[in-house]
Amino acid sequence: MSAVHAVADLVLTNGCIYTVDPARSSAEALAVRNGRIIAVGSDADVRPHIGPETRVVDLGGRLAMPGIVDIHTHMMMGGQADLFELRFGNTLRREAILEQVRAAAETTPEGKWIIGAQWGSDLLALFNSEESLALLDAASLGRPVMLRDDTYHNRWVNTAALRLAGITEDTPDPDQGSFGRDPSSGRLTGIMIEAAAGLIERTIVASGHYTEDMDRAAVAHSIATLNQHGVTAFLDAAAMQPVLAALKGLDDRGLLTAWASGAMPVTEPSFLFGVAGEELFALRDTFRSRHVRPDFTKVFLDGVPGARTAAFHEPYTPDAVFGCCFRGTTLATVPELVRWIGRCEDLGLSVKIHCAGDAAVTMALDALDVVRSFNGPTRLTHHIAHASYIRDADIPRFRELGMGADLSPFIWFPTAFLEGHKQTMGVERATRFWPNRDLLDAGALMAGGSDWPVIPNPNPWTGIEGLVTRQNPHGDFPGESLWPEQALDIATVLEIFTINSARMMGLGDVVGSLEIGKSADIIVLDQDVLTCPAGAIGKTRVLQTWFEGRLVHGAEGLA
Repeated sequence: MSAVHAVADLVLTNGCIYTVDPARSSAEALAVRNGRIIAVGSDADVRPHIGPETRVVDLGGRLAMPGIVDIHTHMMMGGQADLFELRFGNTLRREAILEQVRAAAETTPEGKWIIGAQWGSDLLALFNSEESLALLDAASLGRPVMLRDDTYHNRWVNTAALRLAGITEDTPDPDQGSFGRDPSSGRLTGIMIEAAAGLIERTIVASGHYTEDMDRAAVAHSIATLNQHGVTAFLDAAAMQPVLAALKGLDDRGLLTAWASGAMPVTEPSFLFGVAGEELFALRDTFRSRHVRPDFTKVFLDGVPGARTAAFHEPYTPDAVFGCCFRGTTLATVPELVRWIGRCEDLGLSVKIHCAGDAAVTMALDALDVVRSFNGPTRLTHHIAHASYIRDADIPRFRELGMGADLSPFIWFPTAFLEGHKQTMGVERATRFWPNRDLLDAGALMAGGSDWPVIPNPNPWTGIEGLVTRQNPHGDFPGESLWPEQALDIATVLEIFTINSARMMGLGDVVGSLEIGKSADIIVLDQDVLTCPAGAIGKTRVLQTWFEGRLVHGAEGLA
């Protein structure tokens, strides 16, 4: 309760308010003035802050809580996917995907690209054949086609796309990538692995397919989508110049209804292009605004397990391309990573490191250990993105080194994504996926991220359910659980998605809990997720989203 009865702009009353504040975990009411919380407590505590102009919202006993903080998303790509691209689920099989491509081709002008996602990683071997390429060519009716996989690291394209990109049978594989070839004939199949995918993406951009208006529309759509699901803060995990410019432009016009941080790539990613590293870091303050904080960098240390591009301590299952003992590779050495982390710390930038394989995780921790030995303690919070396959010996090192675990994407349960891992790693190793309970018990700082559009819908509530149940919240793989011993309780999961993510994003003093002085970022739910059946959490709807005390999603009334 506040001692001074300042008149509030907004009061929420008669509610079940879960504050995520250990000093007061629950309340009935709160008051807001100038976008900040000025009182939290009982209805009687807050009533003195109501004046003639105060907007009073009766919650009718509903659960209210802090806004969700998404620690890993790709705003422009997510918006582009929703607005301008062909979308299909990763459980769709080849024939159904080809039917969708043909339907799109029938309405796409000649010469225009068909772009879509996302085919399942478990289809990689099937698509990597001359037969599949011929089928894609027939379905595309001569239009160039690019289809992204469910990791967004790899692509499947048709012959028209290969021709436009200047890729022939004689084109050598790019550094840190490869062209898929039929195991029998050795001929191109249209599969583009890692950096090879970037050659296609560059070709599409050079064709003028995307415009600045599309970029702005994509980011605005993404903000509205996140608000709809209760997200009021996010970190863009590969923030190139167009993304930062679009966010800054929205904020300058008063249209950015979430706190935004950006992780600027230290090198140009395979799936994006533009200035990166020092050249981009030098521009960061031109994009800084009240709600935009470009205070992170991004290092891609390896690829993804389904394409055998993630780095592991133990070898992948044998195949015709890599043989019996291939473990994947990292995209940097320990000394190179040490230099990058050290340089970023000199600039006051936290580092997010993509590590999909357990050997990459070890390397990231080793590098941070070296940096700590010569830099000493830091207030910066570095984190490993994904942190999904981890050696037992490395789990306690997260807390020891102050390394955060960015839990993303929302796949802590059986998925088609995991089926692809089983093919390349074997079932036993593949299903030791996401040791979240072990990380919690070791005291690691864990945060929640969607990795949208790797996850087609950034709805956090399905992810929250999956962390609690370790079962698929969408109804796929009924009766199956993924490593159920790693399940977490709902209160812990809500902390992961609010205050923990806020701390990892460097905003723990501003958002993540409902406390006096913090931003009035509040969501009102249609059910009490703390008490409802665990299998119903994913069905939660956000009735209202308030950002700095402004209603940015939902209706005025809650009836």
